Amino acid sequence: MKPMIISLIAVLTILTGFSDVTDLNYLRIPVKVDFGHKLQLWDGFGVNYVETSQTFDYSEFAQDYGGLSVLTEADRREVIELIFGDDGLRPALLKMFLDPLHQQAPGGPYDHETTTGNMRFFAKEGLKLTRSRGEDLSVITTLYSPPAYMTKQRILRGRDIDPAHLEDMTDYMVNWVDFLRNDQGLPVKYLSIHNEGESWQRWPPDGTLGHTLQAGHDYNYFCTPELMNELIARLRKSLDERELSKVGVTNGEPTNWYRFGAWGYAHALVSDEEALNSLGLITSHGFYVGNIQSGRWFGPHSRNGTEMLLRHRPGLHVWTTSSAWDLKYDRCPGDGGPQYREYIMNAAFLKEVHGNIYEAGVNAYIPWACMQRESHWNRPDPNPGTAIRVHDDGSWEVNKGYYFYKNVTRAGYPGMAVAYTHAMDSDIAVIAFSSNGTTNPDAFVVVNFGNIEKHLNIEVDGSGYNDYKTYITTGSQSYLTDKGLQEMTDQEHNYVSNGGHTLAGGAIQYTAPPNSATTFIGIKP
Repeated sequence: MKPMIISLIAVLTILTGFSDVTDLNYLRIPVKVDFGHKLQLWDGFGVNYVETSQTFDYSEFAQDYGGLSVLTEADRREVIELIFGDDGLRPALLKMFLDPLHQQAPGGPYDHETTTGNMRFFAKEGLKLTRSRGEDLSVITTLYSPPAYMTKQRILRGRDIDPAHLEDMTDYMVNWVDFLRNDQGLPVKYLSIHNEGESWQRWPPDGTLGHTLQAGHDYNYFCTPELMNELIARLRKSLDERELSKVGVTNGEPTNWYRFGAWGYAHALVSDEEALNSLGLITSHGFYVGNIQSGRWFGPHSRNGTEMLLRHRPGLHVWTTSSAWDLKYDRCPGDGGPQYREYIMNAAFLKEVHGNIYEAGVNAYIPWACMQRESHWNRPDPNPGTAIRVHDDGSWEVNKGYYFYKNVTRAGYPGMAVAYTHAMDSDIAVIAFSSNGTTNPDAFVVVNFGNIEKHLNIEVDGSGYNDYKTYITTGSQSYLTDKGLQEMTDQEHNYVSNGGHTLAGGAIQYTAPPNSATTFIGIKP
């Protein structure tokens, strides 16, 4: 028995890099970052400003969920700087919604300005800052839902599209794209045809539930796989006719990547040659629900649908266009009162980013609304996590999610490539971006979304960088270390410099605090 114990100690010594392995708290977790193993091209991280999302009559309820309308001019500028400025998130992508209030009747005039003023301000001012440092934005615009007259129900949020109004629906979208590009000077690159339009179970059999604000969800309509194919083909022709051939058409945005494949949308596309060849980008929301007991909301990160399409159209890119900022859990009071939710913002948000990139295999990532004014969403808001919280009195605050997101947005820029990573601990997620010939340095992000600190041995291959500067964001909680219970509240960091690290023997030994994200950015020799 004694020789076996000695052998075990020898193995542990090799794994940990320590000669003393009596304290197993110091068993270092093997982590690998291989910049030479490139998985997919990276188009960038993005943001989404949501203005009108539920209101039926803008003259009665001038909804501005993003909240810019209640901020002073100085605060508006400060918020734009926080998101688009040199020291901000510096997104490369921007999502803009097309709400159903731009036209009232067939053949009637378009009003693209009344319900979109704050969103357009956000986009244009963000574009100015972005271009001032030699970078650019790519805009994707999404049809939230069509005007009431285009539905069979003749109401806003009506479930079904009237086939007699497909031409009107096509022109509604193309006219908006033309307005954004040629009147507003915004670089619209893609047009998306629906927002969670696969979710047909939101309506009763007659398709009319959505006619009241109390119905709870935002604008939507039911887009069948067959309607998806027809709209893609129609829009491609109409955009070309309007000299908008540079704008690509997407398949729309299902609730999650699982549904895109498992609910028949990807199969419908590969079965329709015209729609498949007219497709310019694959899109979906990336909300993760991995518990099979969640019923119809079950939706893990899956690339089955995208891989089916890529076998027929290699080279198409894949974008996640909405996803949660936070980790959520339900809590029901014991007094029989109404159910309510508590929300925790922490590093688990970046696990959702990691899952979209490494499991769903996306080329870009845009989360849900980056600014939120809680009173302008009919509660309960199912996705209240955000970067910037705006209050009715004009005050505002930067949420923890802003800083966690900054850990990844400042690592991965357009033209870089997603690099292979692994970690032998499921509380650790590593997201890496290879320079890929750009002027951006190799970078990787280590996320510890567990509740204890983790001692890591990070092996780095395929990089021309030997030294790395680091930036860290940590959440607030109590956690266990080898020294006992520690309080993290007084040690919170919001994307602050954490010194530097140098490869020693091709590796970095690093202790990742619980509920943290650390970005390693290569320093040029």
